[in-house]
Amino acid sequence: MQRLYALVAVLIFSVCLNAQSNNGNVAGSVSETGNSPVATAANKSDDAKSASDGNPKITLPAEKAAPVNISKIGSAPTIDGRIDEEVWLRAAVFKDFYQTNPGNNTAASKPTEALMMYDEKNLYIAFKCWDEKDKIRATVAKRDEVFGEDNVRVWLDTYNDQRRAYVIGFNPLGIQQDGIFTEGQGADFSVDIVMESKGVIEDWGWSVEVKIPFKSLRYTAGKGKFWGVNVARNIDRLNDELDQWMPDDRDVSGFLVKSGRITGLDEIKYERTLEIVPSVTIAETGSRKRTIPTSIINANGFDPTFYPIGITDPGKFVNNPIRPDLSLNLKYTVSPNVTLDAAINPDFAEIEADAPVVSANQRFPIFFTEKRPFFLEGKEIFDSPLQPFYSRTIVDPDLAVKVTGKTGKNSFGLLVASDNAPGNYSEDERGDLDACQQSRQYFPNQFIRCGIEEFVDKNALFGVLRLKRDIGNQHNIGFFATARTFPKNRNFTSGFDGVFKLNQKTILNFQVLGTHSRKFFYNPNEDNTRYRTGNGIGYQISLDYTTDTHGWYAEAVGRSRDYRADAGFTRRTNTNSIFFANRVSTRSKPKEKIIRLNWQQVARYTYDWNGRLQDVGASTSLSATLQGNLYIGSEIGAGIERIYEDEFGARRNPARNQPGAFFGEPTRTTTQPYFSLNASKNFSKQFALYGFVGSIINAFDYDFGAGNRFPRRSPAFIDYLDSPEYNNYINLLQLNPNNPNIQFPNPPALDPGRGWQFDLNVGGEYKPVDPLRISLDYTKSRLRRNDNGQIAFDTNIFSLRSTYQFTRFLFTRLRVDYDTLNANTSGQFLFGWNPNPGTAFYVGYNDNFNYRGYSPFTNQFEPGFERNSRTFFIRASYLFRKSF
Repeated sequence: MQRLYALVAVLIFSVCLNAQSNNGNVAGSVSETGNSPVATAANKSDDAKSASDGNPKITLPAEKAAPVNISKIGSAPTIDGRIDEEVWLRAAVFKDFYQTNPGNNTAASKPTEALMMYDEKNLYIAFKCWDEKDKIRATVAKRDEVFGEDNVRVWLDTYNDQRRAYVIGFNPLGIQQDGIFTEGQGADFSVDIVMESKGVIEDWGWSVEVKIPFKSLRYTAGKGKFWGVNVARNIDRLNDELDQWMPDDRDVSGFLVKSGRITGLDEIKYERTLEIVPSVTIAETGSRKRTIPTSIINANGFDPTFYPIGITDPGKFVNNPIRPDLSLNLKYTVSPNVTLDAAINPDFAEIEADAPVVSANQRFPIFFTEKRPFFLEGKEIFDSPLQPFYSRTIVDPDLAVKVTGKTGKNSFGLLVASDNAPGNYSEDERGDLDACQQSRQYFPNQFIRCGIEEFVDKNALFGVLRLKRDIGNQHNIGFFATARTFPKNRNFTSGFDGVFKLNQKTILNFQVLGTHSRKFFYNPNEDNTRYRTGNGIGYQISLDYTTDTHGWYAEAVGRSRDYRADAGFTRRTNTNSIFFANRVSTRSKPKEKIIRLNWQQVARYTYDWNGRLQDVGASTSLSATLQGNLYIGSEIGAGIERIYEDEFGARRNPARNQPGAFFGEPTRTTTQPYFSLNASKNFSKQFALYGFVGSIINAFDYDFGAGNRFPRRSPAFIDYLDSPEYNNYINLLQLNPNNPNIQFPNPPALDPGRGWQFDLNVGGEYKPVDPLRISLDYTKSRLRRNDNGQIAFDTNIFSLRSTYQFTRFLFTRLRVDYDTLNANTSGQFLFGWNPNPGTAFYVGYNDNFNYRGYSPFTNQFEPGFERNSRTFFIRASYLFRKSF
């Protein structure tokens, strides 16, 4: 069953169509005090007058339409958050902001000014935000978590190509949030840059000072060069108001195209910079180990996933010796626009683990975002619609090297890596290999193949090449190539992609990839796996039309049966999908109870490369933005899902006496009405809630089973458990569990069936005091079959997160996750000090245990508490930065 509600696609589509931009204004000097600019019609510029009249169409005044000259200074200001030094009088000033959300280029509720100047080595930015002191929302937050409270932000399009920009934000205390904004993709805040900032709250409002070293940025340099720029302020309590320096024409597609420009950065002193980050991790790990070899447990062919009995292996907990792990990360700026990164035995121990997700009844892989610093530098250049490169396929690299940059209109990225993970087998797996190799000595005249022998301790090699060429101001064409090689598994991918802006409202996006593989492919017609060559093709093409009150999105995407992109992320092959979404919106009315309504209609049609239907559906949804930071959305729709046994295994063939992968009918079809409702509300500075509830009628249970707590629940499998053959096997096994002559009766084929699926997700965040944040999230997913009333799975996931910030850089964090599906709890307590990207010190404890769960070795029920693993660790790294 496809567990992806059409609502998700609609919401993503809606966000893309309603991306907001920012504004900033220039004028003369800034006052030395915190006195607010006089906001009367007498001194407003013409554009501000029209904005206050509610006219979304703005005529830019000359000082905003022309590039802003940024002055060079001789003496640097002290970064203390107070904009009271005389040097700031020379700065360019950006003011007369427009309210672009929820208003549509209306007057801002509060005055804001931004200032900018530079010297040979640094860019200086300051913000003055007038407000009522007791209503300002600001906490000593974790880095990159400030956009949920009052903040300011600036976009720096350092290549002036309207395709990519740094987005850098600060809350009233100067806590930083930084990332890369890519046109058409949005912002990625996983990127951190080295900079200095400080904010202060005064009686008149708040201010922030920032110093950004040019060596922290990638940019185009030279006399007369332009940068794109936009500045914004976010007032959280006023319906998440966003005020921008430049107006946002919602009838023009895109974000960076509406930015202003700055110039005058002619005397930047270019420095080649070498960054060296050595890291050491000292860890003591304990884990649960087998006491009985798997070869003995499985001697009689018994599959323990089916009501295991017989041999009991309680396991033993083994504390491993203290293990030091050294690594080294290098970064060298070859030029202001080209960067070389290298990582030697990088320490990729994840300080922040992936959030748990519902894994029951999933047919296809689940996507997890990248968090490792090495892969985040220049990440945006490797992004493309078909995802031929997904950096998390490189699991444990011994060595990785990357070059990224842009020269003129050409962007490029090259990455090579050697991954140790594919050949790094566990002790149990190596033990089985040793037993197999020993058997060769006893039977020298027989050919005995030891399954993993040729893969042990072998590395997978990766290579990724990305090229892009800008065409004019709004178009680009690109080339992508990837390679992954491993014994008996070689894969190569290459193709072209492009973005063309057909007019101000419409964007065309496409990608075509070809793949060549030499590996094992499963053949459902013969029910076997053969080592052969396979060639495949993938394609994607989309049209995106956007205006303020209307928009639509059309997409066609597909991947052939033999399409493989082993260095990338592929959710499904042998599929084609046609998707269309339409949106009708009301104009924003910031003063009304209902600020804005969006009505979406969605249709989709999915089929395989033989023309067989896989999925078809339609839905409609309505969402509303209301006063008080309240959002409500609902969706209703229906779909038809059709599944075929050759998608799950063998295709039945009576001539070959070959049974199929399904018990009973080889094709199953279901009509699936569904609905969902979601809402979110920020009640105050301290408290916010969100929730989602949805239901799918006649959702498929694919009969995979959901672990030991919910084994397969199909009628065919239940009849099998009640059969004389199975019960006789159980009786014999209880009498003599070590008898290898007891034959395990084969279970029946899969028997997918319809059912009722219920999904719920609720959560919230509470800030009892400024330094403390506590969040709780609860997810439930349950499926009950229609044919026999059995529950196929019922999973409940509880996630608790708590962070206490002693200072901007010193914190403690607690994380606890509990999943009822396997009765498993995992947690981490972390004490950290992180003054800048690269320099950090952590002391942590990780734990993982079951309570009334199941043995990871025999899958037998364990009535009490059993720890699976735990780790104490100390990790330290330091950023050495030398400029030449």
